[in-house]
Amino acid sequence: MIKCLCVGLGGAVGAMLRYLIGLVPVGASNGFPVKTLLINILGAFVIGVLAVLGEKHSLPPLLVLTLKTGVCGGFTTFSTFALETSQLFQNGSYGLGIGYVCASVILSIVAVQLACLWLS
Repeated sequence: MIKCLCVGLGGAVGAMLRYLIGLVPVGASNGFPVKTLLINILGAFVIGVLAVLGEKHSLPPLLVLTLKTGVCGGFTTFSTFALETSQLFQNGSYGLGIGYVCASVILSIVAVQLACLWLS
């Protein structure tokens, strides 16, 4: 039960951080979902950092669970990514939609790799 509570609390923190970043007045005039892209890339970098730190410094498993599954899981958002991609396609913005998908996947993987390289 303690693991569920830790994930839940971490998830609440991550969701609140995502909400607050969503309030920042940044956006593209063409409808490109800049904030979600940045949130997911940042979350990927952070989870990479946590993975390395957890492994190298033997962080307590409960802390790693809280931060990776809870905070990062609550902060990043695949469902919003999927919805925004679908909306771009529905609006006929196929190039933006495909660009968004490619940028999201590639840059998030690069972010994890950079975090791992940075701390290795």
